[in-house]
Amino acid sequence: MPAHFINYNGTLLPSGQGILTADNRGFRYGDGLFETMLIRRGGIRLGKYHFERLFSGMRLLHFEPSFAFTPENLERQVLELCAANGGGADYRVRLVVFRGEGGLLDPPDPAAQYIIQAVPLPSGPGGWKEEGLVIDIFPEGRKSCDHFSRLKSNNFLLYAQAAIYAREQGAGDCLVLNSHGRIADSTIANIFYIKDGMVYTPPLSEGGVAGVMRRYLLEVLPEAGYTVQERPVSIEDLSGADELLLTNAVRGISWVRSLRGVPYTCRLGAGFYKQWIEIL
Repeated sequence: MPAHFINYNGTLLPSGQGILTADNRGFRYGDGLFETMLIRRGGIRLGKYHFERLFSGMRLLHFEPSFAFTPENLERQVLELCAANGGGADYRVRLVVFRGEGGLLDPPDPAAQYIIQAVPLPSGPGGWKEEGLVIDIFPEGRKSCDHFSRLKSNNFLLYAQAAIYAREQGAGDCLVLNSHGRIADSTIANIFYIKDGMVYTPPLSEGGVAGVMRRYLLEVLPEAGYTVQERPVSIEDLSGADELLLTNAVRGISWVRSLRGVPYTCRLGAGFYKQWIEIL
């Protein structure tokens, strides 16, 4: 069912109504950030992590939120929008924060504008595919490794092109390499791999987005008795892995059946997913 309303700067509007001008900096330059969140049973899953990432990124990009732009008010507006769009149990919400109008060399307006979209999802656990994903590696373009690379930025060109490549190859997703030729992340997920019972993931210094599901797993897996290590990951490392997992705040955990013909099993990954579903 299509969403009937969006929230634009705190006001509900019909979803098809035009709200941006051609001079909008978010549209022209990708000057902004976004969060994609899972709403389940009347709450934002991992909401604390989402808002901490959002406000940290806004500080880095020199946004000045208004007095009313707080996690508490944003969560209230998210849930009100979900209710206006049908009031179902599960929603995928996209919260976009951006600057207003101005040229590239004009003094940027520090005030934060925002749009919230809420799309109903089928009820029950989602994201897990028993048959696993077949994925590829994007051969064009590289992700930089700097203090902007971990942001969930509106400047999404590299990932958009990688997603197009994945569709053209008939793949379920596509890994993105960093400027050193190592693994950064995928088009919509962070990556973990398992070798001899050890769990590995690239550190954020390798250019990947600071995923909230990634952060959650880094906290809970050691508590559950697993050894997790952040280290640079090469294509060769993945060729020798036992299991390969992709993590995303909405989909949770997805297991990879094969990468460029290299097959993987799914043993520990299935258990990780069941633990994730339990907190939902």
